[in-house]
Amino acid sequence: MTLIIEIGDLSKTYGSGTAALSDVTLDIREGEILALLGPNGAGKTTLISIVCGLVTPSTGRVLVGGHDIQRDYRAARALIGLVPQEIALESFETVMNTVRFTRGLYGKGRDDAYLESLLKSLTLWDKRDAKLMELSGGMKRRVMIAKALSHQPKILFLDEPTAGVDVNLRREMWEVVRDLRDQGVTVILTTHYIAEAEEMADRIGVIDKGRLLLVKDKTALMHEFGQKRLTIELTEPVSSLPVTLQDHGLTLADDGLHLSYHYDTRADRTGIARLLADVATAGLSVRDLATEQSSLEEVFLGLLREKP
Repeated sequence: MTLIIEIGDLSKTYGSGTAALSDVTLDIREGEILALLGPNGAGKTTLISIVCGLVTPSTGRVLVGGHDIQRDYRAARALIGLVPQEIALESFETVMNTVRFTRGLYGKGRDDAYLESLLKSLTLWDKRDAKLMELSGGMKRRVMIAKALSHQPKILFLDEPTAGVDVNLRREMWEVVRDLRDQGVTVILTTHYIAEAEEMADRIGVIDKGRLLLVKDKTALMHEFGQKRLTIELTEPVSSLPVTLQDHGLTLADDGLHLSYHYDTRADRTGIARLLADVATAGLSVRDLATEQSSLEEVFLGLLREKP
């Protein structure tokens, strides 16, 4: 697959001595959705700001569509649309004029047919003549996305795109992002909503303390680092675990009917066969068995605990 962004040995240290990024190397594929996860202050926004030409790196190199972001800034920046965390709009301007003006800033000629299709895809067409001050917070965030896409960029950066957006609107925006990916737009998003990354991303990058800990396909990440939970439902409740089962690390639910057993999917032996044999030996009758994969949130928190 063609690379659209190439980041090599990128570091940023501010005048205060704070190291925001340290030797970050990352290749981003054309047409993918990449989610960057990390706690506050991890370096996500700094990384985006450097790629978008808003912050100068201390060391390293960034190519966008083959253009160096420092030596060939205009060509690189023309390929990028950015939706920042903060909503910054002219309250008394209309939606259409706002998007039309932003397109003009990139030297693009007037194309109301394209802007109409863009606003319709974002469910903004009916609001095209409304002043921005009249819109809800969710609609204003959609206008920010429309502004970022007004010049038809190949890359879209979304920095916390659904912050402050209700659940229904968040899911609608997920569909918008998927549609953009289907149209060939590369989408890079930062998010605090783990479910957002789990739902949308093709690949997940985890960043902490300015270091990129890993970048993996979402499915591979879940498989490699995830654990599974086996839930054993008993036919009759028990008040406590039999002594013969206490070495298995089981958790007995308050109802006395459910036993939970965690196991590593990477292990050669999961211990399930021995566990079930010991359950039978203890005289417990099993009604049902169920397994559940650990969530991306559990994987993410586990990674942060493992790294020094």
